[in-house]
Amino acid sequence: MTSGNEAPRRIEGGRWAVSRAWIMEHTGASAATVARWYGRRAQYPEGLRFPEVACTVERVHYYDQEAVEAFWAAWRQGVGTGRLRRAGRPRGDGKGNHGGGWGRVRRDQAVATALEELKHAGGYQRGMATRLAREQGGNARSWQRAVAEARTLYTHQHWQEHNQGRSHGVDGGLSGTREAGSAQPAR
Repeated sequence: MTSGNEAPRRIEGGRWAVSRAWIMEHTGASAATVARWYGRRAQYPEGLRFPEVACTVERVHYYDQEAVEAFWAAWRQGVGTGRLRRAGRPRGDGKGNHGGGWGRVRRDQAVATALEELKHAGGYQRGMATRLAREQGGNARSWQRAVAEARTLYTHQHWQEHNQGRSHGVDGGLSGTREAGSAQPAR
């Protein structure tokens, strides 16, 4: 990975040399893929072998640009590029939906169902997610996540209902809960 200070290309020995950042931009490969090409170059035949390092400047490896372009042309021809840009986690909608699983709409419905179940039961009961999975369909892990989210909502709602109408005094305690001069704690 580069820090951003170094140039992606430089002239070395009268020839253009390129960094891994340039290779990633040119090929569309991830940093992990470029590192794998370099690390496993001995396993490939001569025509599909990633080039050796031409020079290193401040811990940044540079490769002969013509050798990289020849490698890339041979790689596209012999291996293909169908899996490039697919390393790491898949893109999602930012709300936990990565193309698989329930999706946010169904997750919200499951949380609402779990919240109603918590209200009906008067709180969490062990095995609730498993029972909901069996009764409602879906896998137990998805229902565990929905029940966990519903428990947070349930606790928050329960706390708000319990403390509604009480005002907090300056000292952080509840005001108006004791009679003046009373030695007994408020109930």
